Amino acid sequence: MATDRYELTMLGAALADGTADVPCVFEVFARRLPDGRRFGVVAGTARVIEAITSFRFDGDELAWLRAHDVIDEQTAAWLAGYRFTGDVDGYPEGEVWFPGSPVLTVRGTFAEAVVLETVVLSILNHDAAVAAAAARMVVAAGDRPIIEMGTRRTHEAAAVAAARAAYLAGFASTSNLAAGQAFAIPTAGTAAHAFTLLYHEEAAAFRAQVDAQGPGTTLLVDTYDITRGIDLAVEAAGPQLGAVRIDSGDLGVLAHQARAQLNASGNVDTRIVVSGDLDEYAIAALAAAPVDVYGAGTAVVTGSGAPTAGFVYKLVEVDGRPVAKRSEHKETHGGGKVALRAHRPSGTATEELVLSGRRDELERRAAELVATTDGLRRLDVALIRAGVAPDGEPLATARDRLATVLHSLPWEALALSKGEAALAVRRV
Repeated sequence: MATDRYELTMLGAALADGTADVPCVFEVFARRLPDGRRFGVVAGTARVIEAITSFRFDGDELAWLRAHDVIDEQTAAWLAGYRFTGDVDGYPEGEVWFPGSPVLTVRGTFAEAVVLETVVLSILNHDAAVAAAAARMVVAAGDRPIIEMGTRRTHEAAAVAAARAAYLAGFASTSNLAAGQAFAIPTAGTAAHAFTLLYHEEAAAFRAQVDAQGPGTTLLVDTYDITRGIDLAVEAAGPQLGAVRIDSGDLGVLAHQARAQLNASGNVDTRIVVSGDLDEYAIAALAAAPVDVYGAGTAVVTGSGAPTAGFVYKLVEVDGRPVAKRSEHKETHGGGKVALRAHRPSGTATEELVLSGRRDELERRAAELVATTDGLRRLDVALIRAGVAPDGEPLATARDRLATVLHSLPWEALALSKGEAALAVRRV
């Protein structure tokens, strides 16, 4: 039901005139990258597979649709028995994409494939946006870990998906316990300013936290005066103090001052955690500061920091015949597709090749090119066959894949400045 009305009105019309069972191919792609981005990240594929294989309408939902004249009796009867029985291929999670990359291909009858458009795009556009933003922050952070803290800046369900996408992109942990439970992501977090304000004295708050969590905890030291806060934190936890967190002010200057103060007190191993509306640019600006851990939230999960990937779901083949839109600035390329990526002997990616044609011919051409061309690898994998999905891969596998793929991109792809797509997509 989390879908658009026109999906069901199209379905009803196709059922009425007999075109519902025509074999079709739909493709998910983006015409462009978000402004200034040089690559996109594929995330959410596992959630898409789960959504497709479990896509159902129950009796109450169908009754509501009938009562509100969304569907007729024929459509209601068809939806009551809906099960996707087609095939889905696509880029695995942790792969990168560029304008024109055929990120997902759905093959089935028109009826069973068209009703999936909204749910597929909802998941992929959200998760890919978060993963791309997070990947840029991970690149900027280098070897320093980042904690995902975006839960309070987005919808409660989106927060869990965002934590998953950020972890896929390389974040070390999340503050979101639901994401930790669902996806085995490490969780992190100790206390907010409210805990310090609860006590008459800052020192009492620190002692209470240390007593409860041990000296290895992270104490938030900027509720009042940071210098005084660090002194009290050291007094409460001693040389075993795990970390201090700074959540406001000029983080670079304050991190240098905190490091000097901690070292002078003998707390040379106490880490410095900084947070406070960090994005990739702020993280990059802190590269020379003695920061050990970053906390990022708003820029990971919101539209300004994580603009939508702009994926669309378009019909590209009808009963074996390529079809394409000719609309200005919204054109499509007909036919099912297979994607390959070319690499130099050094492993650096050079371009993406997209083959179009009938399915059997595509498979033959792709296999022949990969077998005869050094450095060429196929990007798409089988995700669903005859409505059944194989066992999914661990999230850690997708996380490792992205790290490897980013390492293979040309160096300029990882620059934070605005630029063109790192790789061109060429149709052959």
